[in-house]
Amino acid sequence: MHNLDAKSIALRKKIIDVMNVSRQGHIRSAFSCLEMVRAVYDIMKPNDKFILSKGHGCLAQYVVMNDKGLISDKDLFDFCKFGAKLGGHPFLEIGTGSLGHGLSIGIGYALADRTRKVYVLLGDGECDEGSVWEAALCGSKHNLSNLTVLIDYNEQQSYGTTHEVCELEPLRDKWKVFGWVACEANGHNIEDIESWLQTTRRNKPEVYICHTIKGKGIKLTEEDLRWHHKTDITDEQIKSLHEGLNAENLL
Repeated sequence: MHNLDAKSIALRKKIIDVMNVSRQGHIRSAFSCLEMVRAVYDIMKPNDKFILSKGHGCLAQYVVMNDKGLISDKDLFDFCKFGAKLGGHPFLEIGTGSLGHGLSIGIGYALADRTRKVYVLLGDGECDEGSVWEAALCGSKHNLSNLTVLIDYNEQQSYGTTHEVCELEPLRDKWKVFGWVACEANGHNIEDIESWLQTTRRNKPEVYICHTIKGKGIKLTEEDLRWHHKTDITDEQIKSLHEGLNAENLL
């Protein structure tokens, strides 16, 4: 699987630092989709919309927004503090996390203004939700060529693999049957993702199935399912996480 560049290493370290302060967050989900979020924010125009439907991975979005100057360090490190809020910037559309709703919201944005691009990032476990497939039918019916879905296909859910919980395969064929242009690639190769997102295709919505590693970047988080939502993090573990992001991960 693709190695990480210096920016991805630095952003993962910032995610760890935020979790060290908040003792909250889904580190494996954030690490899994970070390059996908980076790619979208690199190419988005002011009128475009991005919806992180797998809201439990939101630390990936927040550190990218912070890196782009869209939210302050204070807002970032207030993550999960009582009374904290993120606002006053153009690229955070809606709070998500009740899985299965982001694509429907994205369809609304895409229908309202076909001159803008709308990007929706789904989790693979989230694709168990029937509402995802209802929305997929709607996107195809309306030929929403300005709508792009990215799926974080790390093949793991909170309590098992996608194959054990609810088999998704053949995932690409299912989206094609629903009337979408469907492609697959490495979800940690940011250059390939950006190139694909900027390629003009047919008059259909598009789905990009991104093969990823849950917890990508640190062996401890890649291999241990208990890190899906681990809040009882010790100072020693924080140190180990930082050390785990070593030069071996660099491109």
